[in-house]
Amino acid sequence: MSDAEKPRVELFVKAGSDGQSIGNCPFSQRLFMVLWLKGVAFDVTTVDMKRKPDILKDLAPGAMPPFLLYKSEVKTDTNKIEEFLEENLAPPECPRLAARNPESNTAGMDVFSKFSAYVKNSNPQANDNLEKGLLKALKKLDDYLGSPLPDEIDENSADEVTSSSRPFLDGQELTLADCNLLPKLNIVKVVCLKYRNFSLPQSLTNLWRYLNAAYAREEFSSTCPNDEEIHIAYSSVAKALK
Repeated sequence: MSDAEKPRVELFVKAGSDGQSIGNCPFSQRLFMVLWLKGVAFDVTTVDMKRKPDILKDLAPGAMPPFLLYKSEVKTDTNKIEEFLEENLAPPECPRLAARNPESNTAGMDVFSKFSAYVKNSNPQANDNLEKGLLKALKKLDDYLGSPLPDEIDENSADEVTSSSRPFLDGQELTLADCNLLPKLNIVKVVCLKYRNFSLPQSLTNLWRYLNAAYAREEFSSTCPNDEEIHIAYSSVAKALK
């Protein structure tokens, strides 16, 4: 594909507290990761929602970041943008990112809701049960990451494969499933430590293997907002236990 044929791709993401850096928005980070993994040239513009810039009124009136400008077309729904990118930035130029195992798309899906209930609670009596609920969801994710996928099991081998050491949800490479889950997991890790003094248990070895593999990848670590931005975003959400 020549430079002239390459589409103009621009991702607009939520700006941080300074109006310029990347803000806390797992949906923005999800699409940032997808575009990076697709290997296309693209621009990222941070949108300061406090100032309601003209670009918002001109391109996507009434919309909240993230949104995408592709050629001259504006798309505003995160799920639809992801589907659009998977369809239009396809082989041979770009890799497919869809997970091969459907279970990878739903693994860890209840972690964020359990986390939200945990940090929004201000009743000390309810804290232990909500923490147990979060731990149960994290353990379920840890179990999935530690269970072998079908392509890790050799039916012709006499050795039974009982565990997996894969780095990511669906195997050796990052997929759309990881782009969805990892930004949320990073928020869970940062917010729980700051506002509940709760660390993800080291006993969840598969989960930590997954997180460490992700932080080692630029597509994830370089698209994360800094911890302070996450703290600011949750300063009015996370309730003190009274």
